[in-house]
Amino acid sequence: MGADKEKRVAAARAVGLIEAGMTIGLGTGSTAAHAIRLIGARVREGMALRGVPTSEQSAALARAEGIPLVDLNEVERVHLAIDGADEVDGGKRCIKGGGGALLREKIVACAADRLVVIVDSGKTVECLGAFPLPVEAIPFAREQVRRRIEALGASAALRTDSAGPFITDEGNHILDCRFGRIDDVSGLAAQLSAIPGIVEHGLFIGMADDVIVGRGGTACFME
Repeated sequence: MGADKEKRVAAARAVGLIEAGMTIGLGTGSTAAHAIRLIGARVREGMALRGVPTSEQSAALARAEGIPLVDLNEVERVHLAIDGADEVDGGKRCIKGGGGALLREKIVACAADRLVVIVDSGKTVECLGAFPLPVEAIPFAREQVRRRIEALGASAALRTDSAGPFITDEGNHILDCRFGRIDDVSGLAAQLSAIPGIVEHGLFIGMADDVIVGRGGTACFME
């Protein structure tokens, strides 16, 4: 209950940044869902805005909340993106992808003028790596990718659900990779990006303009 309250107050602080007429990137996951619901309330109060969802799950929630949606290909500008994270360090570097939407999340984050990451206090860490790093790979290359990742010193487990391998919105698989403490975040990101068959990885470096952390009943911007 405490973490959920922190998620909600962080989401409320971020939603307070929205101005009428904006196009908003709508993140994925439990914290972003709080933001989507609060944005829906703004829309019902009469605020004009549009949303670009980062997953089919977020799109469904946004529709239920009455938020007008637009395809990313149809907009020239995303003014603000609000999304959660699985881990964030003091340099505002994040691990994302626990919800399986890291590819679309990263695309929308790159398109946005401003990315605001919202987290509960339990998601802040001194060093990234306790949370398994999601890596999205095309099914054809999955085992080749897994072996290449394990050669870097990690264990890589295929994410599954009740139907078998978890399938992303883009039809790919996810490998959850345990590297342990990641001291060279940029170096690892470069190594992963160089492996053929990896579509995207969950290291978000130099992308978060702001991080809002919920602590108890308040939320503050990370310095």
